[in-house]
Formats: sequence, C-alpha cells, structure tokens
Amino acid sequence: MPKPRSHRGRTKSTNGPGPHRGAASREGANIHEPPDVHVELPPNAVQISRRAADRLRAGHVWVYRSDVEAWPNNLGAIPAGLIPVADQRGALLGTALYSPASEIALRLVTRDLLAAESAWLDLLRERLRDAICRRQSLLDANTDACRLVFSEADELPGLTADRYAGLVIVQLRHKALDTDSTRTAVAETLRDALDPDTILEREDPRIRELEQLSSPASATLFARYPDRPITQTVFRLNGLNFHFDAASGQKTGAFLDQRENYVAAARHARGEALDVCTYQGGFALHLARSCPRVTGVDVSHAALEVAERNLEENRAALASTEVDWVEADAFDLLRDWSDAGTQYGTIVLDPPAFAKSRRALEGALRGYRELNLRAMKMLRPGGRLITCSCSHHVSLNDFLETLRGAAGDARRRVRLLEIRGAAADHPVVLNIPETEYLKCVVLEAV
Repeated sequence: MPKPRSHRGRTKSTNGPGPHRGAASREGANIHEPPDVHVELPPNAVQISRRAADRLRAGHVWVYRSDVEAWPNNLGAIPAGLIPVADQRGALLGTALYSPASEIALRLVTRDLLAAESAWLDLLRERLRDAICRRQSLLDANTDACRLVFSEADELPGLTADRYAGLVIVQLRHKALDTDSTRTAVAETLRDALDPDTILEREDPRIRELEQLSSPASATLFARYPDRPITQTVFRLNGLNFHFDAASGQKTGAFLDQRENYVAAARHARGEALDVCTYQGGFALHLARSCPRVTGVDVSHAALEVAERNLEENRAALASTEVDWVEADAFDLLRDWSDAGTQYGTIVLDPPAFAKSRRALEGALRGYRELNLRAMKMLRPGGRLITCSCSHHVSLNDFLETLRGAAGDARRRVRLLEIRGAAADHPVVLNIPETEYLKCVVLEAV
C-alpha cells in the first residue's frame, strides 16, 4: 500500500500515458487527410505515424518515440531543439521541440514551419507575455502568488513559472529548453512584465534525470540586488500569509493549484477539523477561519515546522481557533483513530500522487480507498469530507468509484456536494487530458 509523503509534486510526468485516442470531426471532413497547403520539407523533418498525426490534428501536442516512423538520416548530428514534423504522406504538421532522451520525443509548439531559433524565441516571449496577462486578474491585495505559466496549457511545453510575491521560480523541464538563449528570453520577459526582486531557476530532479538536463540544480536568472539575491519571502494567498524558501520545499514550492479549493473547504467546514497530509498547513489555516479547532497531520517534521511558522504569521487573524500539528503516517493514524471512534465535523484528505505511472494505478486506488474509508468512519453525521487526488492517471470516474466503494465499506451514505479541480491559474486544455489532473470532491455524511 502506498504511503503518503510530505514532499509531493504536481507537475506532469514526461513519461505519462498516451493521450485519448480519436476525435470527433465535422461531417464530411476526414481527419486523416493532410492539409491542402503543402510546404517543401527540410531534410531534418521527422515523419510520424497516422495515429500520432491524428492526435496532433485533434489538438494534442505530444508524439511518442514509438510513433516516429522515419527519422532524418543525420539525426545523430542533430541536438535537442526545433524539428519539423510531417505525417506519413509528407504533409507538414508543424514544428516541435525534440528531446533525444524522453519517450515523449516531440512536443509540438506551432503548426507552422519555424526555420530559425530566433523565430521560436520570439514566439516563446509572446506566449509568455500572454500567459502572464491571463493571470493578472487573479492577483490583488489578498493574493500575490500564482502559477504564471503552466507548460502545455499555455502553449509552452516544458516551461513552468510560479510567482511568490517578489520572487519568481522557473523550471525548464525539456532538453530543448536547456539553453542560454531560452533562459535569457524567459528572464527578460518575466523581468519586464513583473519587475520582480529575483528570478530563480529550480530543477525537478526526476525530470532532470529523464531529460538528461545539463542545467545546475538552481541558478539565479535575475536579481534586483545581484550581490544578495532574495531566495525567501512571505506571500499572500486568500488573505493569509505563507513562508516560501526557494532552497527547500517541493518542486517550485507551495501548492498553488489548491488555492480555490482552500476557500471552498473553509466554506463547507463545520465543527472540529482534521487536515491529513497538511504539508505546510495550506488547508489547515484556511479551515481555521471556520472551525474552533484544527489538527494538521503530516509525516514530515520539516514541513510541520514551516506550518507552525505559517500559523504564527497569521496568529492575529486566527486567534479564536486552536491549531495543533501531529507528525504521523496518515494510514497508521487514521486506522488507529477510526478504530478508537474518534470523530470530526470536517476532514480534508490531500495525499501525494499515489500513481506516478499507469502501472501504479491499481495500488493507488487501494490507497485512496483505504484513506477515504477511514475518514468516512470518522465523520460525524452531517460532517464534510474534502478529498483530493492529484494523480493524472486516476481519472475522475475512477476516483468517484473509489469513493463509492469506500462509503460502502464504511457503511456510510455520503451526499455529493461539489466536484472541483485546480485553480484558474492551472487551466485545462480539453485536447490535452494531461492538463487536467487535480480532483477535489466535497462530500457530506448523511
């Protein structure tokens, strides 16, 4: 059975499952036919299978290595970077970022032919500015942190960027982006648009290994004060203050994708609350606005130390609520407490991604079922369960079916109040199912 860990990541895997097959087409149209416009292909074009071409025409952007039917003869001399993509008939499908290491060999960035790196960098700058502009309405006096760029969802495969007050954290998660020119373009665009104190690049160790990235573990891309770049800050989320340290934490930092679910949880909460896998107290501190007592549980002592600092940062606003932290394994603790008859009015389950691959799906579903079974047993009548899954490989239907099974095992009837996803700064592209990964389900014990 999988065990929850404090250090959780919510970024998409580069070796994830294939996208959904097939797409509806207009009456009379044939998705398999190449476009009417033919372009003379350069000699380094890659030809892909009919299945992969259909996928790109349907709006996805990934091509797996197994779907490449013809590599250029001199591919060995071509480094990671831009490469034209054609179907098996030779019709141009667009230009992609090529990775020699990843099983996702190609990520389409445009349906046009980009003849030079400068054209791609111009496009990158434009899309980066557009992504930042789309987030402007999300930032105000109560919230000065958000995801600025969400990779494929913002037409920038392999690029993510998060803002925490005056600190911006960048991740370049594709071999073709691992260049000085890309870093310069990203840093200059972010600097001009946001005027931050510091722009830092941080690695994802797993992706660095998969993509064979040469970038350093962390690097300062820009600093207002070069001799002392700022790496720590306090940012605001929904009117609460949270500490952020770029030298620690998971991935790019706090779980910004739960921002709107934090508010929803506080709205639904009642009575004493339990926040399981609290990490640095995100749900717990929001619940403290609605509940007289909140207990946050996590297996990581370091994470709970930050949670306590965050509590102190908001002590004046949460003075009427008693908040305490418990360092424990979630499975062991919930089993012991549910067997002992412990009850709560509100329980939040926000475990790490149990299914990092499709092969792990069966074990992940068992883990989710066990956690939710124990939580449902501990709910008072009328109590609320806010339960989450951040595993892309666990579909919403899989998750709901698991919750049904858990309710049956617990001999509890539960009413579905709400189904939620990630915050608006983590947009979903329907053509790219991998952009929809976070499920947040609100249930009421009947």
